[in-house]
Amino acid sequence: MKRRTLLVGAAGLVLAGCSDDVPALPPATVTPTAPTANASPKALSVEYVRSRARGRQVTMVVVRPEGALDQELPVCLALHGRGSDARMTVQLGVQKLLNDSDVPFAMVGLDGGDSYWVARDPADDPQRMLNDELPGWLAERHLQTLPFGVFGLSMGAYGALNYARRTPHPVVATISPALFLDWPDARARGAFSGERAWAATDPFQHVDALGDARLGVWCGTDDPFHPAAQKLKELTNPQVADFQPGGHDAAYWLRTMPGIVRFLGERAGA
Repeated sequence: MKRRTLLVGAAGLVLAGCSDDVPALPPATVTPTAPTANASPKALSVEYVRSRARGRQVTMVVVRPEGALDQELPVCLALHGRGSDARMTVQLGVQKLLNDSDVPFAMVGLDGGDSYWVARDPADDPQRMLNDELPGWLAERHLQTLPFGVFGLSMGAYGALNYARRTPHPVVATISPALFLDWPDARARGAFSGERAWAATDPFQHVDALGDARLGVWCGTDDPFHPAAQKLKELTNPQVADFQPGGHDAAYWLRTMPGIVRFLGERAGA
């Protein structure tokens, strides 16, 4: 079934707010459906799955290159920004970029809430969902069960760096990383239960835990998180550090995504 046969929702996501919210991206006019047992792989699937780790139903988006639907593809996770959801993967135009990738791989997005992809309380733990539940969901969809990489936008970059701490040899692509230089800055987001909880997940305080992660950092020079991205570069010596003119906005992200997908594709088969 081609993308055009998916159920079409009413309006796309219109997202705006504080500096780490995701501004408006092109509409994602796709409506999630219940998963179908033994369904043939599609270039784009948007489904509801039940997450015990998050205590709720979440959206799961799987994007495959159209020429490799019958392959057990390597997977890169796509972690959305604050105020967005799994459909960010569609909004960023990933489908066409995957079709053009020299190495075929899939990108998989899930709903992570707004607590920076870490647990604000034990009943809602996005990292546990990624580590404990996602491998089974990938197996059911005939994909490789251990993602080779993770891509995170804004708040999603915070989650991607936390995911990489528990994943062997990951590829990590971060764009406009929403990281905080101190606790007062983090506290202002209202996403953490307290300073101790933030310190336990703050990527800057756990750089050594990234091990041999292959890291890429992209950030616009007009982005309010540019100083944090520069600090991430200094602490991690990433394989790619790309700082071009641009803000914390859709125009910069859409312009930068081809380079990010190329970075991921070059490492997908390693």
